[in-house]
Amino acid sequence: MQKNKRNMRRKPDWLKIKVAKGKEYVSVKEIVEKHKLNTICTSGHCPNLHECWGRGTATLMILGDICTRSCKFCNVKTGKPLPVDFEEPKRVAESVKLLNLKHVVLTSVDRDDLDDLGAGIWAMTIQEVKKLNPTTTIETLTPDFDGREELIKIVAEAQPEIISHNLETVRRLTPQTRSRAKYDVSLKTLEIIAKSGVVAKSGIMVGIGEKPEEVYEVMDDLLAAGVKVMTIGQYLQPTKNHLEVVEYITPEQFKEYERIGLEKGFKFVESGPLVRSSYHAEKHVKS
Repeated sequence: MQKNKRNMRRKPDWLKIKVAKGKEYVSVKEIVEKHKLNTICTSGHCPNLHECWGRGTATLMILGDICTRSCKFCNVKTGKPLPVDFEEPKRVAESVKLLNLKHVVLTSVDRDDLDDLGAGIWAMTIQEVKKLNPTTTIETLTPDFDGREELIKIVAEAQPEIISHNLETVRRLTPQTRSRAKYDVSLKTLEIIAKSGVVAKSGIMVGIGEKPEEVYEVMDDLLAAGVKVMTIGQYLQPTKNHLEVVEYITPEQFKEYERIGLEKGFKFVESGPLVRSSYHAEKHVKS
């Protein structure tokens, strides 16, 4: 039985990552380093880094690279963050211009140490990007802001095209997967986003012990909250100290999740082994 368990956890062929380092990849890398930008691409060990950077796109992470939470699946550093850098919004806006992005995804670490949990810097960053890049569309992948409506509205009123907040996993597995976040608080956050008039988006990872019927329950909960776009991807263990992979979900099962999600009423469902919340995000603006 132990042998079968090990075989189940061996990465299958469909998780092989194509590494490409062309001119666009080098250009993005140089701009990210020169402007002291943090990206979830590197902090999160994203499997699509080379593909996205090779297309001249990146997901920029604001508010530093140290998170106040310590979720069991996440490779971002945790601890006491550095003071807020109020010059960061302008640097991000300038970098978006240098990268010539038509669509940009902004994300952040959790900043539970701040009175506004980082909402003010979020709004400033969106505004600076729009000011310098008026034709660039913006997706924000935000924390839950503890479900506080007044903070979520600060971000929404800056008018990004999409606000995404990830549920990460099914209800049953949330306590063992996320450190402080709660399933119902995340749903409340998403409902507030949707009611603000901004496109609401969320995502989960699979392969950590969930059952298909629990994934379908997540779909129903998200749709009830007003979410239009959903992403589903395979969880990949960043290090041996993180949550273990229980199962590698087959491409066929991912396709089935996509089919059922669209049938239930989502405008977009990105479902695949290497899908991450910001993968092909430029398509979701159309929702």
